[in-house]
Amino acid sequence: MIQKTPLVPHRVRKINGSFAFIEHRFLRDGFWSSLDHHELVLYLFLVIVGDRNGISFYCYDRICTLLGISVDDYILARNALIAKDLIAFDGRVFQVLSLPEKVVETSRQPLKNPEEMKRHDPATIHRLIVHSLGENHD
Repeated sequence: MIQKTPLVPHRVRKINGSFAFIEHRFLRDGFWSSLDHHELVLYLFLVIVGDRNGISFYCYDRICTLLGISVDDYILARNALIAKDLIAFDGRVFQVLSLPEKVVETSRQPLKNPEEMKRHDPATIHRLIVHSLGENHD
């Protein structure tokens, strides 16, 4: 058996004030790998800022600023976390939920034509907006 001793004993973490946790099952049962980058960052943020019931009140502009993500990325990540049954949101309040029995698979249909790309691909939408504003960031 491996002996587990702190590498830096005087810096062992202590709980002072609020406390956030993620079940080991989040990693072991595939929830971690089921999330894309923005979903994972948003989920971890909501876990960290939530109270003991997982409740938090951060507004989207503050979340986007703190996480360094666009509003579009925030909305996609938020909606995906809701669809995956990891969070609840009523338009004002977030709640990080207990983990479901198993990972909720959401299907992402492949985009098949230019019209679908224009309506659903975040990179295409961004390019169209930048182009319409007369900016050149390609």
